[in-house]
Formats: sequence, structure tokens, C-alpha cells
Amino acid sequence: ICLLQQYTDSSYEEKKSQWLNEKFELGLDFPNLPYLTDGAHKITQSKAILGCIAYKHNLCGETEREKIWEDSLENQLMDNQMQLARLCYNADFEKLKPGYLEALPAMLKFYLQFLGKQPWFLGDKIALVDFIAYDVLERNQVFEPKCLDAFPNLKDFISQFEATHFPL
Repeated sequence: ICLLQQYTDSSYEEKKSQWLNEKFELGLDFPNLPYLTDGAHKITQSKAILGCIAYKHNLCGETEREKIWEDSLENQLMDNQMQLARLCYNADFEKLKPGYLEALPAMLKFYLQFLGKQPWFLGDKIALVDFIAYDVLERNQVFEPKCLDAFPNLKDFISQFEATHFPL
């Protein structure tokens, strides 16, 4: 969320230390971190916050085709994000890790094919789904540093994302 807020030059304030004192006094439907107050809107849940920021800054698919692709890819990325999280927090991590690593190239191949030769996952314009893809691909690369070696367009995507928008 912070990366998207930085990209869109949206102001934000992190107030985790005050959260427990005020969480039930903020008028949130579902008191939770993170939350976003945007005018009259008070939003919780990460996906809803990301969608709000993306919509406000025209970072969503525009055509029906792009919107369908965006939804499909976003859900696939979230599934993969959850698979990695479940693995990392599993008591049988060491036993399950080889299976995840064995399946990882097939998962990455789908992203390679989806991205193709486009600069961004929906085409020529960066969209919310690119932020999610970056997060998922980067986490997998941290988990297994060589996982993208066989996928040059995914490595190029990460490099382009970091160099163009966030010199990290």
C-alpha cells in the first residue's frame, strides 16, 4: 500500500502506536490495520484500499478485456502470495519447501506468458496489478534468489519497475 501511495504521491501517515487507543473510535466498519481515510470514505482491508487508490489515480484496466485480465491476474497473484505465506509460517516448512520450489517454475511460466513482450501486465500503462505482481515476484525472489533466472522478461519487469518508479 505504501509503495502505491508513494507512486501516486498520496499523503499518508503511519500511526501504529496510537492504533490500540483509537481503533474503535474512528468510525471504521471493520476496525483493522491498515485503514485509509479519504474524505468521507473510511476504508479498511488492504485490497479495498489498493483498489480505492488505484481507481482514484486511473491505475485500473480501462477496457473490458483489461478489467477481466486484471481481475484474473490479481486473483492468481493473491493465491500465490498466500501459498508462499502459508509455507513460510507452516510448522513443516522444511518438509514442504522442496514441493513449493518444484512447482514455482510452472507458476512463473504463466506470468512469463501473460506478460509476454509488454512492458506492463496490462500493456503500455502501469496498473495496480503491476504493483501486486512486483510484490509477489520480489517475495519469491527473496525466498529463492535464482527463481527468475529462466524468466528474463520477469527479471526485466522487476528491473523496470524499480528503476522507473522506485530507485530502491
